[in-house]
Amino acid sequence: MDKKVKRLLHSNEPYIFLIILVFGIAVQIKSGQFFTGNNIVDLLSALIVPGLFAIGEFLALIAGGIDVSFPALASLAAYATTKLLLDMDYEGNVVAAFAIAILIGAVFGAVNGFFIGYLNLNAMIVTLGTSSIFQGIMQGTLRAQQLSAIPPGMKNFGTTAFIVAQNRQSGITSVLPYTFLILGAVFLIIAFMLRYTIFGRGIYALGGNPISAHAAGFHVKRTKFLMYIIIGVIASMSGICRVCMMQQMHPTNMLGMEMNIIAGVVLGGVALTGGAGTMIGCMLGTFLIVMVQNSMILLGIPTTWSNVFVGLVIVAGVAISAYQSNRSAKQAGRHAKEAA
Repeated sequence: MDKKVKRLLHSNEPYIFLIILVFGIAVQIKSGQFFTGNNIVDLLSALIVPGLFAIGEFLALIAGGIDVSFPALASLAAYATTKLLLDMDYEGNVVAAFAIAILIGAVFGAVNGFFIGYLNLNAMIVTLGTSSIFQGIMQGTLRAQQLSAIPPGMKNFGTTAFIVAQNRQSGITSVLPYTFLILGAVFLIIAFMLRYTIFGRGIYALGGNPISAHAAGFHVKRTKFLMYIIIGVIASMSGICRVCMMQQMHPTNMLGMEMNIIAGVVLGGVALTGGAGTMIGCMLGTFLIVMVQNSMILLGIPTTWSNVFVGLVIVAGVAISAYQSNRSAKQAGRHAKEAA
């Protein structure tokens, strides 16, 4: 029991949860609206797309890499899918939209995976380049413009309520769409994969030391290649969820999200050097970023200050992460000396 408590105290999750709780209480004292049902539903709804993005980025980071192309990939997959279905006058359900987008995401994810995995190129440089390529295909080749109408199946999926909450004081009603189930399903599948499969353990091993991972029997190149395909699939699903929830397709409204997503994942305790981090920490860090962004109105603070507050939270969170890492390193060094 003592070991479990010490391990818990040495992890980031309790501290990030404490920050979330303290911030929530502060907003509640200021506005009296934070712990209402409709605000919680709004926060969960706002978490869907960033949460999916964060899961994909989490995979890249724990493998010792990074991906900054996922917003552009999501935008391209969502736009191409929506435009294709509109041109076909498709009136079926949303399954076809997800199937087409997943195929597109897998193909472009494989492009990243090939260059990073098999050609062993730097992940940051590759994904920066492919991000520009994806944007160029969308805005140049496809001549992307805002689509104010989307196929009926996508529209129904984005508006059908999974949970409805109403604030009795203000009369405001908030809806959590079924897209939240996509986030939940992806979270559970990836968490199971990382914990209980050889492939998932291989992803962690890559972040720890690729040479040691190869010596242990993991196929390093193939693991990276397949991992970036999975990231592409998750990004494309995120794009479809975004279109369904917004009831329109705007080609550029997901671009530029990568920095906040990466910050949220790192805030949750995922090491930039790879090999360490948990899915729960990833979600907590991302939720904290979303919560700060969405609570500006409740605090009566102009949204123009949103980036300032998000930046302060990121700096505080990363400082805690650094403190935890340094303390763990010192303890490991002390134990090594005692053993010697």
